[in-house]
Amino acid sequence: MASWCRASVALLVSVLLAITTLALGGNFYEDFDNLFGDVRVDIKDAGQSMTLTMDQYSGSGIASKNEFLFGRFDMQIKLVPGNSAGTVTAFYLSSQGGNHDEIDIEFLGNLTGEPYLLSTNIYADGVGGREMQYYLWFDPTEDFHTYTIDWNPHRIVILVDDIPIRVMLNRETIGVPFPTSRPMRMYTTLWNGDAWATRWGAVKLDLAYAPFVASFRNFNANACIAKEGGENCKGFNGGKATGLSEEKKSEMQRVLSKWVVYDYCRDFRRYSHGLPYECRRENLLDQIE
Repeated sequence: MASWCRASVALLVSVLLAITTLALGGNFYEDFDNLFGDVRVDIKDAGQSMTLTMDQYSGSGIASKNEFLFGRFDMQIKLVPGNSAGTVTAFYLSSQGGNHDEIDIEFLGNLTGEPYLLSTNIYADGVGGREMQYYLWFDPTEDFHTYTIDWNPHRIVILVDDIPIRVMLNRETIGVPFPTSRPMRMYTTLWNGDAWATRWGAVKLDLAYAPFVASFRNFNANACIAKEGGENCKGFNGGKATGLSEEKKSEMQRVLSKWVVYDYCRDFRRYSHGLPYECRRENLLDQIE
């Protein structure tokens, strides 16, 4: 009987491993390809840290070798110091194709002494326009801070130093697209976005301050590596961490009350004929279990 139980447990474990593949403790050498920028991507410390550089010729970036469908992705980042106006430092997930899915964390540079803008956006089935932007409660150029995308079939949570700043729930039942079926790669980039990034393009990149350098370390993914279109990932993390604790709700409420610069759900000029349907629902915090 004992041997039968051991065999059953072994079979169950093998089945679970076949269904869900985890990527734990990322390595920039092993887990990413150079996307653009050539030697401007500088990987160090046996793959545990990296700098991206932008100069007058090019920015730089990397893309994960694997595609993922659901998971938690953490990156410690120290942003471009000094006059960073026009620069965009990005940490995001994106699928391929026209009707793509995407989950964005982008840092929009600014003039020396002015705060960075942390911009978030979520695309599903090619539909975006869900921007929320924040000032940070610290100087992100002085030290590393941890930025997180936590994505499962029920919701997306974006966190800064483990403090949730944004939650988007899956509301496909009311016709709101949500990324649930397209595997996405992880991207980390530094590039020239001065056509729009700083004060909607009013302040341009000043190459007198080049090269611009952003630093990254301790990438970690607890995620499902998608195989054969991601069918193996359908149940990954489906019943875990679907909501926020009361403590995390309070932390998020403090951020929302003080640090939000732009919220698409409050843009009555942009949506003069009526806010998007999900914006007319009850407060997100009240809907999180």
